[in-house]
Amino acid sequence: MKTLFIEAEKKFDINIDNLNLNTLPKKIFLAYSIQYRGLAQQIKDKLSKKIIGFRQVLGCSKLKSKHPILLIGSGKFHAFNLAIQGNKILFLEGNKIRKLDEKQVSKIKAKRKTALSRFYAADKIGILVSTKPGQKNLKKAQNLAKKLEKKGKEITIFLADNINIDELENYDIQSWVNTACPALTFDARVVNLSELPNF
Repeated sequence: MKTLFIEAEKKFDINIDNLNLNTLPKKIFLAYSIQYRGLAQQIKDKLSKKIIGFRQVLGCSKLKSKHPILLIGSGKFHAFNLAIQGNKILFLEGNKIRKLDEKQVSKIKAKRKTALSRFYAADKIGILVSTKPGQKNLKKAQNLAKKLEKKGKEITIFLADNINIDELENYDIQSWVNTACPALTFDARVVNLSELPNF
């Protein structure tokens, strides 16, 4: 079945003059999810002297900035993804710009440490592979499986179009390795492939 991907921008009734932009640091990196590109561009035009970078982010985006990142999007997934990479994050919520809660970021980092500990201690490991375009990493999964099997691990590769995190508990697996979207790595049972530098 052919799939057609279409960019869709969200329509806003936000007046950027009413945002608390004057509270922002002197220099910021402006990031946005695709639906918010138009609003991000308006903010960029308004704050041109403050902007040191401007780009779209995805769930798997890697971005490191020495200046705070202002994220224009919905929800906090992208914000947390950028924060655990060591960035200071500001984000738009409603018509206010807020700082990301450091306590929540610390909890996510703690989950990452727990997930890695489980992975290194596990004898039975499942490797998650998505069939979605841009996320399919079957060869990487197979290479990882070979390396882990040499270490005496029992490996099962799970291939799916839609990975449901709630279904993982139905399998006799002690730790999971995600080769798809890193959104799953906010779960303490799952490590992201990029978190395994020795493999």
